[in-house]
Amino acid sequence: MSARPPFRPRQAYRSFRSIPTRWSDNDVYGHVNNVVYYSWFDTAVNAWLVEAGLLDIAEGPIIGLVVETGCRYASSLAFPQMVEAGLAVARVGSSSVTWQVGLFAAGASEAAAEGFFVHVYVDRVARRPVPLPEAWRAALDRLRAG
Repeated sequence: MSARPPFRPRQAYRSFRSIPTRWSDNDVYGHVNNVVYYSWFDTAVNAWLVEAGLLDIAEGPIIGLVVETGCRYASSLAFPQMVEAGLAVARVGSSSVTWQVGLFAAGASEAAAEGFFVHVYVDRVARRPVPLPEAWRAALDRLRAG
């Protein structure tokens, strides 16, 4: 059995977003429940896309569908901590993007959790994959993981 690979360092992420924990994020064990981490992944990625002017969630011609996800946990987070979600792009395909997200307690150098998810971008109406526009590719390049 091989050892678990180390988590990515903070500097591996190209963009950060602060996310407050909420009272309701904690579970009966006194820490943020695992399902909340996936919500933070979605928030980090989609907020970046909207702010970059790429994603129009109400009327844009393309939308991203999540086709694969994963998360590894290293330490607990809990209300009332602030979380810093680091974002990087691992891979850009013709119609897909593999996102990497690191979740850090505010100011921490080591991730409490890290995950990934794969978006396939599709036509909003037909729900069939479409090639990523050049403007998207240029913006995604700025987040490309080293």
